[in-house]
Amino acid sequence: MGIAGYRRHALFYFGYYGALGAFSPYIGRWVAANGHGGWAVGAMLALWYAGRMVAPPAWARLTGHSAVPGHWLVGGCALALLGFAAFLRLDTGVGLFVAMAWFALFFNAVVPQFEALTLSALGPRSHDYGRVRVWGSVGFLLVAGSYGALLDRFGDDAFVPLVLPWLALTLAAAWPHRRTPAVAPSAELRPAVWRRPGARRLLGVALLVQLGFGPFYVFYTLHLQAHGHDGLSVGLLWSVGVLCEIAMFWYAPALIRRYGAARVIAISLAASVARWALVATQADSLALMALAQATHALGFAAFHAGCMRRMAELFPDRRDMNSAQGLLYGISSGFGGVLGAGVSALAWQLGGGFAAFLVGAAVTLAALVLHLAAARFGRAVPIAESR
Repeated sequence: MGIAGYRRHALFYFGYYGALGAFSPYIGRWVAANGHGGWAVGAMLALWYAGRMVAPPAWARLTGHSAVPGHWLVGGCALALLGFAAFLRLDTGVGLFVAMAWFALFFNAVVPQFEALTLSALGPRSHDYGRVRVWGSVGFLLVAGSYGALLDRFGDDAFVPLVLPWLALTLAAAWPHRRTPAVAPSAELRPAVWRRPGARRLLGVALLVQLGFGPFYVFYTLHLQAHGHDGLSVGLLWSVGVLCEIAMFWYAPALIRRYGAARVIAISLAASVARWALVATQADSLALMALAQATHALGFAAFHAGCMRRMAELFPDRRDMNSAQGLLYGISSGFGGVLGAGVSALAWQLGGGFAAFLVGAAVTLAALVLHLAAARFGRAVPIAESR
């Protein structure tokens, strides 16, 4: 089956990351527009990262024991939609945080399950993951790049109604996967996923990479503004990064087939070290910032595609992939996200963007050293069909 046979998977990514492209850049703006101070914005983000820590591994355990895991995927998307719709009424007081906690739990729960489903469907073609996942980046770019202007035109009260259609699309895209069969249990005694050879090292690298991205996710815009870049320039720089990400997701399969996932990950980490050092020291230069953003193709897209390939190599059996994905997301996006936000905030307080992004470079360098300590730079490892 060619890549065209995975349209249903691509549509899910398009809807899910389209919704994320509306939520991530603009939730703070909406909360502030409702009269809440910085503490409320911070609390909302804390609940978001807490959902990333708790939901993926817990959801993986629940779906792993279910005879109808596809129903859980659909149910999770429906509950995420319901939670976000609650913001139509619950925009003040305790209700605001209850709705956020509900949405964060279910929205963050379903994507690791779907990643496992996609990798299982690709089977030995897991190197083609990037050409399916790229549609998520397309959705994110379309929404993140346009919703600021839409909110300027229609007002911040339009935020929730503008996000809901993307969550509805995610639910509709999950529906065709509702009959995904459960994997038959096995009498074979297999070690816990985190005890597999190479698994803990990969998890450690992913956590450090997410921690290194902390200054970028929290302070990049403020850092650029502090160095004299206006709103148009900042928006263009964000767009450069996502456009390069889209291009890399499309070409990543060929790179992974030719060089292997380990080498692609190493190059990606080296590029990120240089990127964060450049952002720390040369933020006055728009041209150099554009060059730094272009490396997002390697530091994010190529790394993510290579990481998914390594997951497929480490966990070729479908019985383990769901749990492994939940663990990966909980440790990297969850725990790594919380650490990244906290460490970068401390560095920002002590030395501004210069200190924060140098810390990001140092942490990513540690990830590169950890990866090189055991990487085998061969071609892609053949993957047998999932049992």
